[in-house]
Amino acid sequence: MFQNLAIFETAYAMAVHAGQKQAVISQNIANADTPGYVARDIPDFADVYAPASSNAASQRATRSAHMHGSATNDVRAMVQEDQSFAAPDGNSVSIETEMLRATDAKRQHDRSLAIYKSSLTILRASLGRQ
Repeated sequence: MFQNLAIFETAYAMAVHAGQKQAVISQNIANADTPGYVARDIPDFADVYAPASSNAASQRATRSAHMHGSATNDVRAMVQEDQSFAAPDGNSVSIETEMLRATDAKRQHDRSLAIYKSSLTILRASLGRQ
């Protein structure tokens, strides 16, 4: 009954997504002075983990052997190039933008931990443990 609670899986997925977003941001900042480097970003958590269609029971591929369904939950495959800013040397990294994205990723990670902690407290209370 308590093996596969969706709230814990969602909180875990949100924390992993925030970590992946932070990794992309750190690569962008590390290459801020590299000529021709194009800044990268990954889609927001809500966009990545939303159902593929309006039907919440739509199929999703969890292995490459699955024939039907969407395997779009792999964030590494969703890295987008951000061309919103470009310096004369062709570098599109804006340190200010990356700092804002880093703050957003930290908030997302903190939110996932708060959801996990709150859900664990509710689960413990329902079992009669303090």
